[in-house]
Amino acid sequence: MPPITRLFIKASLLYLVAAFFVGVILVLRPMYDLPAITAGFSPIYFHLFMVGWVMQLIVGVAYWMFPKWSKTQPRGHDSLALATFWLLNAGLLLRVVAEPAQMVSAWTGWGWLIVASATLQWLAGLAFVANTWPRVKEK
Repeated sequence: MPPITRLFIKASLLYLVAAFFVGVILVLRPMYDLPAITAGFSPIYFHLFMVGWVMQLIVGVAYWMFPKWSKTQPRGHDSLALATFWLLNAGLLLRVVAEPAQMVSAWTGWGWLIVASATLQWLAGLAFVANTWPRVKEK
């Protein structure tokens, strides 16, 4: 298994645990009268689960298992794969911080950080597609 694939898969497993933790907090929310603090946790749960776990697992396995691109670069460009990893994770972690903060703070900057988060994740998607597209070919 390539090191970049291991990086994606290990990160995805960490995000799975984090998503389950946030899910427990959401289930226990009625027991504690803290709706303002936990209001931003539903989108965080979704993003940790779908982007953090599902998407990173898919990207990591795709990087490993898709058909070879060439003999010299069988998995495409490692730099694009690493850019995908760092952009995706930076965007996700920024979202994890900014989403709940926006619920409890009037600072308009939190909304812009969420926009930055989405932009980073979009760029990660573009990097993944750019690196994977040439590998999707007929036999």
